[in-house]
Amino acid sequence: MSLLEVRDLHVNYGAINVLHGISLRVAPKEVVTLIGGNGAGKTTTLRTLSGLVRARSGTVVFDGKPIDSLPPHEIVRLGLGHVPEGRMVFANLTVHENLQMGAYLQRDRAAIARELEYVFTLFPRLKERHRQIAGTLSGGEQQMLAIGRALMGQPRFLMLDEPSLGIAPLLVKTIFAKISEINRERGITVLLVEQNANLALEVAHRGYVLETGRITLEDASPALRANPQVRSAYLGG
Repeated sequence: MSLLEVRDLHVNYGAINVLHGISLRVAPKEVVTLIGGNGAGKTTTLRTLSGLVRARSGTVVFDGKPIDSLPPHEIVRLGLGHVPEGRMVFANLTVHENLQMGAYLQRDRAAIARELEYVFTLFPRLKERHRQIAGTLSGGEQQMLAIGRALMGQPRFLMLDEPSLGIAPLLVKTIFAKISEINRERGITVLLVEQNANLALEVAHRGYVLETGRITLEDASPALRANPQVRSAYLGG
């Protein structure tokens, strides 16, 4: 049974067809990665799933319910969180205020406090810097904050768009370890978009290869890592 199922999704930007009928599925508590080069349609896929972009045709089903016609805040309310490319933190707010923004749909103050404590346990650096203005954080710290902000919404399904982008290598390893921990310890399902295919396939159970708006391969991560086409195109040979 799938928690998320995408069926024959077509997306246009004006007259340009960006996604050409992609279909994919993600099971509960699974980590699935979507790999591909620049312009393949990875970010467009996530933005469509979260309601920020409208599909021309096709269906997105989350937990048995079609969500492709819902506004973004209703999709978040259902339990689908999105960590966007470039992190998009509120640069003029503090770390703590950014995290509170992630809980804007929550009404249970005790639950909000528990989630905040979890985020601070997951990323101790955020607790150390909770009064710091977010725009003054390093790229890696901002990525931690963006993930923490999404977790404050208590998602069941978390989409991450290029979490390694513009981050020091040491912090990239930390962030990917935390993604695995979130999945393993909280049971949160993850859909990961990542240009660093080696890293993505290390943490994912399965993967899809997206090329110019089409899914060209789907397999378990070990099989994709062994695939000569994938090795040549995305894994450095």
